[in-house]
Amino acid sequence: MSSLESFWRPLGHTGLRVSPLGFGTVKLGRDQGVKYPDQFQIPDDRQAAQLLALAQDLGINLLDTAPAYGRSEERLGQLLRGQRDQWVIVSKVGEEFEQGQSHFDFSAQHTRYSVERSLKRLNTDRLELVLVHSDGRDLEILEQTEVYPTLEALKREGKILAYGFSGKTPAGGLRALERGDCVMLTYNLNEQQEVVVIEQAARQGKAVLIKKALASGHACLDTTDDPVRRSWELLLRQPGISSIIVGTINPQHLRENVAQALAVLEQQI
Repeated sequence: MSSLESFWRPLGHTGLRVSPLGFGTVKLGRDQGVKYPDQFQIPDDRQAAQLLALAQDLGINLLDTAPAYGRSEERLGQLLRGQRDQWVIVSKVGEEFEQGQSHFDFSAQHTRYSVERSLKRLNTDRLELVLVHSDGRDLEILEQTEVYPTLEALKREGKILAYGFSGKTPAGGLRALERGDCVMLTYNLNEQQEVVVIEQAARQGKAVLIKKALASGHACLDTTDDPVRRSWELLLRQPGISSIIVGTINPQHLRENVAQALAVLEQQI
């Protein structure tokens, strides 16, 4: 199969280049409280290593993780030994998931603690990108907490290379772009209200990551036509999108996602 490597894109103005599909790792660390249509089993170390190797073979170089993804960061720290420089790692701050419940803390103290803990878990000296994991109060978080100034300080210290916001509202995304380097947002066949944020990011040369591109797998349940292909046509033809996060742990689904994406990308040449 062809590789996505020839279609790597700039991650905004960070100087990094990333694959148009990124690999989401929530299913490597957590099987509670996730909004997927089917039950799944967390892959063991051998299966997880094979998935990461397959992703790399397919030209994927961006990994999306978070403290709220159970043991995802810890496992990646072990699985990526000897290959750290081959990956762009995105993690988060703000959300913790414990005993089946999410709770949020956007204070300066917790933000710094969270980044330091992620560095340790991931066995690395820097994170390419850290996003604020919003609970939906986007404007309040950006305007009334210390999370963004703290991430800016961590960027100056070299512990993170870029920072941004994973929000839930167009207003939050637009405000986040005023200072940060990146936004992560929902954009798919059914939810397109945040397209205004993508357009603004493109004008500013800032990065956009897409979450829930396949509606957390629910798009794949639509059998009327090919929802995955239509999803990639929508997303890969939209100017301003840096990478689309795909969270599958099924190797065949990963291959199919990449094949469909490549078919769309190659049409644009």
